[in-house]
Amino acid sequence: MKLKVIGKISILAIIGLCLIACGRSTKNKSANGNRIFNGKLEKNVTIKVLENDTAISKGYFSELIKAFNEEYADKGIKAVDANTDQHVDLANDGPYGYGPDVLYQANDVIMKYAEKKHVYPLPIKTLDAYKTTSEKAWSAFEIQKYGKTYICGVPVNVQSSMLYYRKDLLPADWKERWDKNKNGIPDMTETWSDLVKFSKERHVANSSQYGYMESLYDTYFSSGYLFSYGGYIFGKKNTDTKDIGFAKGEAEKGAKIIQQLAAVMNEESIDDTIKTSAYSKLGNGTYFATMSTPDVYSTFLDELKKNYESQGQSSQEAEKNAKANLVMTTLPQLPKSGDLTDTKSTLIPTKSMGGVNGYAISAYTKAPNASLAFINFATRYKMIVKRYEKLGIVPTRKDVVDKLGGISKDLYSNLEKNNIILMPSISAVSQIWTPTQTYFADITKDVFRPKNEKKYKSNKDLKDGLSNVSKQISDAIHTLE
Repeated sequence: MKLKVIGKISILAIIGLCLIACGRSTKNKSANGNRIFNGKLEKNVTIKVLENDTAISKGYFSELIKAFNEEYADKGIKAVDANTDQHVDLANDGPYGYGPDVLYQANDVIMKYAEKKHVYPLPIKTLDAYKTTSEKAWSAFEIQKYGKTYICGVPVNVQSSMLYYRKDLLPADWKERWDKNKNGIPDMTETWSDLVKFSKERHVANSSQYGYMESLYDTYFSSGYLFSYGGYIFGKKNTDTKDIGFAKGEAEKGAKIIQQLAAVMNEESIDDTIKTSAYSKLGNGTYFATMSTPDVYSTFLDELKKNYESQGQSSQEAEKNAKANLVMTTLPQLPKSGDLTDTKSTLIPTKSMGGVNGYAISAYTKAPNASLAFINFATRYKMIVKRYEKLGIVPTRKDVVDKLGGISKDLYSNLEKNNIILMPSISAVSQIWTPTQTYFADITKDVFRPKNEKKYKSNKDLKDGLSNVSKQISDAIHTLE
């Protein structure tokens, strides 16, 4: 049983003081000192750090902890694994003395805590990453209080939808048949229309194989099709919950795109089945391509290596071939018309839902300055480069992106061009998932229903469905206000 902390009221009072005294104005980029972050490192303290599971399983976190502890050994500061589930509930555990001092989470999770003052706003101007980090990435951790803007997280990497495909599964004659513009890039990775066409061809040749497969019910991945045609989450830069935009613009075209993609898949696309099987099925060649996020690149790589080893390749040879043949790239383009059979339509970028993962400091820590020192260390140039090398993340530090180039630069550019729609940093975002996932699952299932049982026979039907989704979200947010 958890014991309540008697000093809870005093802790909240300190947090309130911090909100008043500490922050960063996005207009003048100022950040003031305060009684919490005074630059004086606490002595003989152990900082509990919550990292994500991938960073732990791939060995990056242990390297980070070791390097930090070596540098701060003479200062009496030690960092350790918080040894708790990555989805820890700081709001409930923190006040009672449980939970981490430092936590690594997506911006929507961190900012949910920020609204209720469970994490501190930070004096980010003192950090090494301050000047070189994307302004849009910083904005993901903004909160407005007392007429000022505060930052409650330090960005590390961008999360967004990426296309993963197997280079060695391309047709032998792809340069002749699947490179119309002769730019050396396979057509089926450049446009969704060509990927659908290729998927049909591959499945006809072998009914156990598919071209593109995706869990279409997943809001994180599928909402991007709506955004590409004018839909959005909330108005006023994702802050106005009275303006819900899933049905706005020509979002129904995006819903139709989802159905057209489902037509070259099987019924596993209706639910989350593919989310768990995609790694192994891309690895063994059942899938040519799928969609996921940059941070799981190493997991796909491991599965492909395992497949090559099962074919008799040595570990070294398998790893070399896996790295050569696993391609992660930005999403294909969409036809402006919303019809994947329309080969004459102008092409438009595919927008995607995204997020920024970063570090935050629990408002219940007894070592805020030491915790800030850890974050500063973890977001330095050297450690972000190492994180990229271990995990394949897309950094938010421009100096690292400039060094890496390639896909990191492309995705960073998409963030700057607003082709990545960041998840709202307000608690109301929790209400969007169930209605949208139910809708996406239903329109996907509609593809597999008998003709006389189909529910969405036109774009108007899809639009009406989206309008109902927006109403459900609005009701969930505002009914109890």
